[in-house]
Amino acid sequence: MKVAVGCDHGGFPLKEVVIEAVNALGHEVIDVGTFSADAVDFPDFVKKVGEKVQSGEAGRGILICGSGIGAAIAANKMKGVYASICHDTYSAAQGVEHDAMNVLCMGGRVIGPELVKVIVPAFLDAEYLGDKAGGERFARRVGKIRKMEEDSE
Repeated sequence: MKVAVGCDHGGFPLKEVVIEAVNALGHEVIDVGTFSADAVDFPDFVKKVGEKVQSGEAGRGILICGSGIGAAIAANKMKGVYASICHDTYSAAQGVEHDAMNVLCMGGRVIGPELVKVIVPAFLDAEYLGDKAGGERFARRVGKIRKMEEDSE
């Protein structure tokens, strides 16, 4: 799977750890920046990751900003992008399995590299269960979320 990775200056110190974790799982990284610790506006990089996910060029996305909050808010403004902050492995996997989350957001000033090394695999190894037998309740709930998205246009 191709995974779009983006960050702002607050997430930049963890970006290489994220990339290494993605590569270690055999996935391909699409690095959309930023490429230095110079101050930048996180929405610019959120948009780049979101567009890769929207177009299907990337199957999933990972965003790192200072807290993860701004990235999650901005990403969820993009149609078809379902993002959440996850600073634990349970949420990273369950968000995909139950809620069709396709973008993981993390706070570079909140967690450290060792946690990234376990959260990224939890996110990327998880599969949405709504398309599988017994996943009707997940599909129903995600369908309601998608309807909310359509109704707000």
